[in-house]
Amino acid sequence: MKVQTRSKKVNKAWLNEHIHDPYVKLAGKEGYRARAAYKLKEIDEQFHLIRPGQVVVDLGCTPGAWSQYLRRRMSPSGAAVGELNGTIIGLDLLAMEPIEGVQYIQGDFREESVLAQLQQAVGGRPVDVVVSDMAPNLSGIDSTDAARISHLIELAVDFAVHHLKPDGALVVKLFHGSGYTQLVQLFRDTFKVVKPVKPKASRDKSSETFLVGIGLKRP
Repeated sequence: MKVQTRSKKVNKAWLNEHIHDPYVKLAGKEGYRARAAYKLKEIDEQFHLIRPGQVVVDLGCTPGAWSQYLRRRMSPSGAAVGELNGTIIGLDLLAMEPIEGVQYIQGDFREESVLAQLQQAVGGRPVDVVVSDMAPNLSGIDSTDAARISHLIELAVDFAVHHLKPDGALVVKLFHGSGYTQLVQLFRDTFKVVKPVKPKASRDKSSETFLVGIGLKRP
């Protein structure tokens, strides 16, 4: 009974924090599906990654906030609908409500058949930017979770190596903890420029951070 009471208190505290979160309010005001849009926005404003005319792949795209941001950045007028200059391909295990102009693939990025669908959508074109907000279902067992996170990031890096332009960029979400140092080293082995970023829109209590890799060392 005590566990249930504590759980209710935690949920109530989280809900209260969420409702009063300035980024949640801003997302509602500006029409984004999640506050996560502002994480990518801050990274993009720092590194100037997204431009009209590009081919961009959004891994772990559901509910669609990052794809929405990409779509607005690649629209000549910055609009959420209408003309789109470029290609956005989103992929996620979970269903996503359509976003005008975004090609969406539902499936598990770890499966060869789903990767083949993504490659078909890319169609042999060099990709300018890959962004990944992918995260596994966490078990609470550090070693297991670290291995799952690492696997997804390794797959994203492998996809980037095979599909990015030589000066292209990869952005991934990861977490401080077991395996973090090895993933940073993987990025350093792969990219000319590597920068860890903790956007202001990431909650202070969260261990999440983002790695930005720009320019392949061996294109």
